[in-house]
Amino acid sequence: MKQILLITLTSLVFSAQSMAGGKDDPLLSMLNIQKLEVQDADSNNPTVLEGNAWIGKDLNKLWLKTDIERVAGVTEEAELQLLYSKALYPFWDVQLGWRRDFKPQPKRDWLVIGLQGLAPYLFEIDAALFIGESGRMAARLDAEYEYLFTQRWIMTPEIEMNVYSKDDSALGIGSGFANITAGLRLRYEIRREFAPYIGINWDKQFAGTADFSRASGEDVSDTRLVMGLRAWF
Repeated sequence: MKQILLITLTSLVFSAQSMAGGKDDPLLSMLNIQKLEVQDADSNNPTVLEGNAWIGKDLNKLWLKTDIERVAGVTEEAELQLLYSKALYPFWDVQLGWRRDFKPQPKRDWLVIGLQGLAPYLFEIDAALFIGESGRMAARLDAEYEYLFTQRWIMTPEIEMNVYSKDDSALGIGSGFANITAGLRLRYEIRREFAPYIGINWDKQFAGTADFSRASGEDVSDTRLVMGLRAWF
């Protein structure tokens, strides 16, 4: 099934590109490192990578999204998404594809249906519904805003929320509203494409997910200082 989905996504992108060919609609690409940071935790200092890459034309693109966390040289969380993105309205794309959670074990596969774009008041929104195996479903909402102090100093508040339809005891995830993560990062753009930053990150678990964490002796709330780099090519 995953192979069929991958082939379908690739075919959709390139067939759409061939229909919209022409010098006024060139093939473009981008690699975006949204976060490459070290977080100040109580015991270890996790390293976090969040980024994406896309290739395509104005209306049709193929996206890769990744989210990785390593602690003491060991990968504890790793997620990859492969998506076909279609522009529906100015500043808004609908996305369809596949997500795999490589870590923690066991691996999970999801069908992705998403909406990404720029909401009123210039909030960047990435919302997705995930449909998994054994009747599992999940939803995620990411929102980010950029406040310019100057042309180089930029403050970015952001928030992420996750909801799950059923318990997944193997991964310590409970049904319902699972967690919320809020961050505030201040970056200095040495160049538009290259910006170091500092900030703070807060995470809070709820409902069944918090119960799983308490049962295993883990904290359900955590605040960390972060330092990292944001770049795009």
